[in-house]
Amino acid sequence: MIKIIRQVHKIDASGQSVGRLASRIAVILRGKNKPEYNPSLDLGDIVEVSHLSSLKFTGKKLEQKHYHKYSGYPGGLKTVKMKNLMNDKPAEILRRAVKQMLPANKLRINQLKRIIIK
Repeated sequence: MIKIIRQVHKIDASGQSVGRLASRIAVILRGKNKPEYNPSLDLGDIVEVSHLSSLKFTGKKLEQKHYHKYSGYPGGLKTVKMKNLMNDKPAEILRRAVKQMLPANKLRINQLKRIIIK
């Protein structure tokens, strides 16, 4: 039996691009930075992210990228621009990017709970 010791990693997001930051966070959440990594076990650490309001975006992503949410009903597609989401909830942009970089299995729910966004 492996004893899980979770460390807290503090990351400053100011001036970093979203994708590179999200991939770094996903590696830490999965535990791939540890020598005892096992893909079927949740051995990852806790990640604390600060200064999300000063994230860097390349190109015209703020104007052109859209996030979609579908309720399942006819006419239930809701679309939000990245620019509007950045003004309202910048944490949601990073949370969605990290979620898409983690594998879609039973471990992902608990891995996502270990992101602390300040």
